Amino acid sequence: MEFEGSAVYENKDFYENYMKRRHRDESPNALIETPALLDLLGSVEGGDILDLGCGDATLGTMLLDFGCQSYLGIDGSDNMCERANLKLDGLNGRVVHSSLQAFHYPKESYDIVVSQLVLHYIENLDDLLNDVFQSIKENGRFVFSVQHPLLTASFKSMEAGGKRSNWIVDDYFVSGKRVEPWIGEKVVKYHRTIEEYFKKLQRAGFVIEGIREATPNEENFADKEEYERRRKIPLFLLFSCVKKA
Repeated sequence: MEFEGSAVYENKDFYENYMKRRHRDESPNALIETPALLDLLGSVEGGDILDLGCGDATLGTMLLDFGCQSYLGIDGSDNMCERANLKLDGLNGRVVHSSLQAFHYPKESYDIVVSQLVLHYIENLDDLLNDVFQSIKENGRFVFSVQHPLLTASFKSMEAGGKRSNWIVDDYFVSGKRVEPWIGEKVVKYHRTIEEYFKKLQRAGFVIEGIREATPNEENFADKEEYERRRKIPLFLLFSCVKKA
């Protein structure tokens, strides 16, 4: 069985195993991706923020701590929304249970739209980028991360499981559906090249101001061997975009 979008997180065993992996001490999300994302975001003080695919709102609680004025998270998973609402209880943040495609994007409402590792699940990315663009205020920003295209072109290397020290990249310039064996399930993602992401953002009207491949920072790692392993291939691709006047 193949899982599309957020549906896999409604599988209890998958969800519980995912949360353990996501919040483990050596999680590359925490050690590599989040620091790069926060660097691109810069100051969020006083901003109204929309988070696409907010998960359990770990990022949302951080942004509220950093002084954003309001936070709205969108997620298609009941399990994630339930966890997120618990984390946001008593804070100036809330969560809406919706797919990103079905959500109504109000015009010029947000200073920042952010998304962590979600857009590679979206088949029709052009429509979503257009929605995001019109929902951002003038000179507002869109900052997001995706699974690096080298990874979405190397799912064959993941079939064996376990910690990998090398990857086979195949069909890099063939965009479209890929099925990843992940935590005991088959999850549908959509492969795009770096160039393709760049062009789609430009067509939507964004000016790309920054790009990161989330180079690992040794000081974030307690385990030197894990640090060296994470330097072999980029795991994440991040963009910082602005809606110019």
